[in-house]
Amino acid sequence: MRDDDDRPREAVAHEIGQTLDTLSLSDLDARIALLREEIARIEAARAAKQAAQGAADAFFKRG
Repeated sequence: MRDDDDRPREAVAHEIGQTLDTLSLSDLDARIALLREEIARIEAARAAKQAAQGAADAFFKRG
């Protein structure tokens, strides 16, 4: 038995596809802000990977 099995699980801030009709306006605003931050984080990770791929492509470019 693991020690963390007895710990309460953290509530998920947002789950894709979940029902939204029970949320208040402030809850919806908070989720929008959370998702915008997540989109920015994903876009930054994508840009970093794209830059690394571009550098690798330039380094290994056959002439």
